[in-house]
Amino acid sequence: LTPQLVGRFKRRFNVPMAVMHSGLNNRERLNAWLLARNGEASIIIGTRSAVFTPMSQPGIIIVDEEHDSSFKQQSGLRYSARDLAIVRARKLDIPIVLGSATPSLESLLNVEQLRYQQLPLPQRAGSAKPPKISLLDVRSQNMEEQLSAPLTQLIQRHLDNGNQVLLFLNRRGFSPSIICHECGWVGHCRRCDTHMTLHLQKRHLRCHHCGSQRPIPQQCPDCGSVDLRPLGSGTERIETVLTEQFPDIPISRIDRDSTRKKGSLNAILNDINSGEPRILIGTQMLAKGHHFPDVTLVGILDGDQGLFGVDFRAGERMAQLIIQVTGRAGRGDKPGQVIIQTHHPDNPMLQLLCQQGYHAFAKAAQSERQLTALPPYSHMALLRAEANHSLPPENFLHQAYNLAEQLGAQGVELYGPMPAVMERRAGKYRYQLLLQAQKRTDLHRLLGPWTVQLNKLPEARKVRWSLDVDPVDLI
Repeated sequence: LTPQLVGRFKRRFNVPMAVMHSGLNNRERLNAWLLARNGEASIIIGTRSAVFTPMSQPGIIIVDEEHDSSFKQQSGLRYSARDLAIVRARKLDIPIVLGSATPSLESLLNVEQLRYQQLPLPQRAGSAKPPKISLLDVRSQNMEEQLSAPLTQLIQRHLDNGNQVLLFLNRRGFSPSIICHECGWVGHCRRCDTHMTLHLQKRHLRCHHCGSQRPIPQQCPDCGSVDLRPLGSGTERIETVLTEQFPDIPISRIDRDSTRKKGSLNAILNDINSGEPRILIGTQMLAKGHHFPDVTLVGILDGDQGLFGVDFRAGERMAQLIIQVTGRAGRGDKPGQVIIQTHHPDNPMLQLLCQQGYHAFAKAAQSERQLTALPPYSHMALLRAEANHSLPPENFLHQAYNLAEQLGAQGVELYGPMPAVMERRAGKYRYQLLLQAQKRTDLHRLLGPWTVQLNKLPEARKVRWSLDVDPVDLI
């Protein structure tokens, strides 16, 4: 939820408004809730939990960026704010608008099946033209921390013309980890099956999964060598390199680390909107809801990030993110240019996305999903279990599997139990059991009696378990 978005609504509609998001304290949240409930606020703008806000006279619900996976609450009470908004609109008998330049494959299928009415917007707002998108093969390029020579030259050219440049890398921190150049030791998290990210400005290693952190070691814990080097690049490292290459150009970094303090994002956006030549570097926070009229060049530093993800939705998310980022270029009167650095310029899906756009990509992705019977052409539920040791969750899920078989899982396939992709997270061992059905009715016919009896299983008290219907990821 960006300050720019709230500001646009305030300028356009001269009515009382309430804003709901996680940055509010309890008093601010209560005040916004009361304004909405009592009808004193005509417009409620909010993040995921705003779907529960009471309204005295609801007239329409708008879900912006409906494709965004952050609409799914992943812990505690699991729900999809988008899907809840659809249910709420139906019960209230009011219209609902799902807005997106890159609709989810689920929504596109609903359009095909005439459940949704599609209202296309074929042109950009105002007189802005779509940016020119080019793939840059970096396999033979000399790279300076993810920056190729051709991209660096383009950055200089656009800055010389008095414009702004946006560089996108969806990895925060200085580097994904550190490595010992002598023995190959890598800074792993002690509580998770993953590495710790190097944050050089804070002088520590931090796990982005469990939040644990520790000081940067002065020498290798395994061999004692002091030759410890950053492994890979994050936004913090790119910012450092850009500062050296363009010492006279202001650089604004937008990621979760640089915007933690209240008001910090507003301050950065005000600097950007001054209109002076500037380089913007950031993560997916830069891709959502921002209007930068002076940005004429967008550089996607790692276009391959989503090509080989373990989740079947990785390609769809990659395409959505690329299109969202490219949409930041050429939004004003000046033409925009987009450069995507890649080691796989011949990848058919990447070429399709760049040459024919998102909807051509989505058509191809839908065909693949239909061929492999994956959502939206099937329906899933994921039973997760975790404990301090690996045996209890595995045993619990075996018992859950047998229970499902006893109940008669007609039309439902069960896969597992299996360890999660990251088996150990925050000190807990995690296992999962996947249920998949072609018909949602078959899946729910099993889930009803099954979930009631899960807590009665012998191993249930030894684990913490959760059931996620329509999971947005399987990791």
